[in-house]
Amino acid sequence: MRLTPFALKTVLILTLFTGGFYLWDHSFTLQRMFFGPPSASELDFNRDEASRNSRAIIVSPDEQINVNVFKKTHNAVVNIATTTLHYNFWMQAVPARGQGSGFIIDRRGYILTNNHVVEDAQRITVTLGSEKKLDAVLVGRDEENDIAVIRIPEADVPHIAKLGNSDLLKVGQKTIAIGNPFGLSQTMTTGIISALKRQFREKDGSVMQNLIQTDSAINPGNSGGPLLNSNGEVIGVNTMIYSLSGGSQGIGFAIPINTAKKVAEELITKGRYSKPWLGISGIDINSEIARELGLQTGAGVLIVSTAPGGPAELAGLHGSQREELIGNYIFPTGGDVIIAMNNVAVDSMETIANEVRKLIVGDSITLTIIRNGRTLKKKAILAETPHRTRR
Repeated sequence: MRLTPFALKTVLILTLFTGGFYLWDHSFTLQRMFFGPPSASELDFNRDEASRNSRAIIVSPDEQINVNVFKKTHNAVVNIATTTLHYNFWMQAVPARGQGSGFIIDRRGYILTNNHVVEDAQRITVTLGSEKKLDAVLVGRDEENDIAVIRIPEADVPHIAKLGNSDLLKVGQKTIAIGNPFGLSQTMTTGIISALKRQFREKDGSVMQNLIQTDSAINPGNSGGPLLNSNGEVIGVNTMIYSLSGGSQGIGFAIPINTAKKVAEELITKGRYSKPWLGISGIDINSEIARELGLQTGAGVLIVSTAPGGPAELAGLHGSQREELIGNYIFPTGGDVIIAMNNVAVDSMETIANEVRKLIVGDSITLTIIRNGRTLKKKAILAETPHRTRR
């Protein structure tokens, strides 16, 4: 059959079109068939290598702070692994492993960490940033403040962390946490100070006070590690998180370094922490309660009782002698009302506790009180808190 010139032209166009589409659609296959795969240097991401190496790396000021702080501090941060013995149903001793973090605070090998990291440990192993493992000994620990000090040989100390001043902290400041969450050593997370002077009630009923709240991610294994500021100074000891899942939810707590430093100093020099004690129990007074009780003060602490032989009793302070029904509540009355301590206005028992915490056993304090409408000043000498066993 002979094709007309018009039909021939149409077939040629269709052949060229479909053939071109086929070649385009299978160009990669044909290229590999006839020419082989491209060389490594022909790949676009490798052809840009030279220009990429010559380009300046842009690091923001905030990123540079993170880099500097990690470089300055990470060699002082250690991983702490412990072995403790537990007894099973058949009263057989079964070893259990635990882990946490710590940081070196002295060239003699002293390491600061949490009490709960090393509590009841039969063996403590420290791993340095260089992966070198060392046996450590317990120097001392304080359950109340959840602080402990352990020690490694002086010859093995690679770096010492610089301690800051937690009394100068402000909400919103940058925070950097370095530790070993889930055993992942030398991990850094960042955030801010979310709040100050937080309280946290533990399962045994005791209350940890004056904590730093941060949203820097803190997970199991971070306990005992440092919380740092932008200068690379330690401002707190990471101690716990609030979490519904068990993982970090952006609510972590750290013990202020000024508190930790004071406790560590006594643990190192005395082997134990002598917590200062005033020896009173009291209730907070506001303007409404004061008015109902006929007290001429807007705020203060009404002393309910003084511990026998304690500093407050020896200073001549009086507790309440009777009770009165005010509305639906029974209030103790007749006791002294503390309105100032060392010239610091007192509006709660928390204020008294915080002021006492700043001092040491043997320090003298001046208490301004109201007794029977008269303003008096009394001096007390702080004693050591009587030992109690936490359950």
